[in-house]
Amino acid sequence: MNKAEITQAQLTAWSESYRACPQRKLAALALGKTDLNEVAFVPEGAWKMRQKFSVEIETLEVTSQQASGRCWLFAATNVLREHIARELKLEKFELSQSFLAFWDKFERCNYLLQAVIDTAGLPADDRVVAHLLTTGVHDGGQWDMFVNIVEKYGLVPKDVYDETYQACHTRSMNAVLNRSLKSGAAKLRRMAAEGKTAEELSAAREEMLGKIYGFLCSCYGEPPKAFDFEYVDCDKVYHLEKGYTPIRFAQDYVGDALSRMVSIINAPTQDKPFHKTFTVKLLGNVVGGKGVKYLNLPMDEFKQAVIAQLQDGKVVWFGSDVGKFGEREKGIWDDGCFDFETLTGLDLDLSKEDALNCWFAAMNHAMVLTGVNLDENGKPTRWKIENSWGDKNGAKGYYVCSDSWFDQYVFQAAVEEEFLGGMQSLLAQEPIELAPWDPMGTLAD
Repeated sequence: MNKAEITQAQLTAWSESYRACPQRKLAALALGKTDLNEVAFVPEGAWKMRQKFSVEIETLEVTSQQASGRCWLFAATNVLREHIARELKLEKFELSQSFLAFWDKFERCNYLLQAVIDTAGLPADDRVVAHLLTTGVHDGGQWDMFVNIVEKYGLVPKDVYDETYQACHTRSMNAVLNRSLKSGAAKLRRMAAEGKTAEELSAAREEMLGKIYGFLCSCYGEPPKAFDFEYVDCDKVYHLEKGYTPIRFAQDYVGDALSRMVSIINAPTQDKPFHKTFTVKLLGNVVGGKGVKYLNLPMDEFKQAVIAQLQDGKVVWFGSDVGKFGEREKGIWDDGCFDFETLTGLDLDLSKEDALNCWFAAMNHAMVLTGVNLDENGKPTRWKIENSWGDKNGAKGYYVCSDSWFDQYVFQAAVEEEFLGGMQSLLAQEPIELAPWDPMGTLAD
């Protein structure tokens, strides 16, 4: 008999053990009609997650990405809008996320189709080809991809290019777009197999892009090439600045801010030594744009950079895994607010390294850090978060996470170089290339 085969004797022993355990019987009663997360919730833990912070930046009202995966764009524009709002003394202001989403989507279609051409000589079941075609094009992204779009296309205020239904309800649009891309990929691979020239493949790609541009314009509206910037400041004074292009608007109101920002990660796995830089193969959105580049830091140094920027009055874009230990209504992320081990009787211990290696956790959502509470020794205890899920939950859309949750489930942040202290020189290293499917290549949506 196979040693791994489950026997009747084992089943009998396990059944007797279950029936003799009061905890399992109590859990069965609780779980019979109640969600597991509700039963495991620890109120005493939630009481510690107060919306009070020793370092706190006053920020504008929260935004809402609605039924879309544009969190990375909302978080990034929420960082930039704070600078613009302070400069112009605005009480309310948003940059257009749809403008950036349109160009990201369009550029990413081109990026994918070109990657299909570049890998056309590989078999269909090659892992790189499979990764490209199963990933397709969707709403998620990372910080460096945001920078690529802004540097190429600029920025516009939200009231210049506002939301459409498709912009904030993207599932159907993405499904149709990806079917078209897979149809295009099949055609390009077939043309390559038939020995078509590079010029012929490029011409086919361009024809596909022309149709995609038209479809995206139908969904979003065609992006503006020029606009007038109107605003009313906090003193109720009306302003009108005529004849802006998106590029000049970004230059005038953002300047070199993005060039000073770098992406740091905390990936405590053996294949990613600390104080080294990394990139991810085939992760990008703009052909000819900058590839993603991360500096991997131990968590204490990661936090030092983030805290230094907050103490300087500047909010921080960051990426985390929000699917773990969250209570959405209260606006809390905290592993201390849930006791799943007592409820389930299972061994659930998993280090951050193991969680990454076992594909249990990875970045899936980007938000903005706007505050931190430091204890008497200067160590963080909890963090204030500006989310993009509207104002119905948490403290009018602002959330809080514990420092222990931050340790385990925060993976990436964008900080200004100056807050790295003596580690700035590390950025000059040639990045180590990671596989396209590496956990650090996951996209926030």
